[in-house]
Amino acid sequence: MACYYFLSFLSPSEDDDNGIPKEWVLLHVVQGHIGAGNYSYLRLNHDGKIILHMQSLKGDADLYVSDKTLHPSFDTYKLQSVTCGHDVVVVPGDFARPVGIGIYGHPSHQESEFEMRVFYDQAVAQDPFDKGSYTSEDERKGRRAAEAPEEDFQEEESIFWTILIGLLKIILEILF
Repeated sequence: MACYYFLSFLSPSEDDDNGIPKEWVLLHVVQGHIGAGNYSYLRLNHDGKIILHMQSLKGDADLYVSDKTLHPSFDTYKLQSVTCGHDVVVVPGDFARPVGIGIYGHPSHQESEFEMRVFYDQAVAQDPFDKGSYTSEDERKGRRAAEAPEEDFQEEESIFWTILIGLLKIILEILF
């Protein structure tokens, strides 16, 4: 099996030329070597939508991802990318954290060398039906202002009951 490599893999000065959206924030760059038939494991703790871009610089490294096990393999994974060269996996924001990442050295090469860039997609649209999601600061302020009277009422009611219970305790102590 022959692998052909493209050396223009997302280098920092070339991000714009390679179509990396400006909304993506580079979190980590991981480089490593992996022997034929072996796994190397990483753990992803970042919340939100994460994009894993892995380039096999030598040999053929494959990518396996799971939110159920920290040691995913070709038998136990939820997401995979097993191309020869450039592998990409998009980890959804709703995956349970930590996410296990397994990097497998394909047996067709004695050793594989890889570089993985981990991006956070900060442009993921909020669910409009999610109670806590708002699109603007003005909406958040409006929501807080609308809720304030109810919260104040509950706080006043709580203070009232605290005082009333305190008075009843004093009266009961005096009588008994």
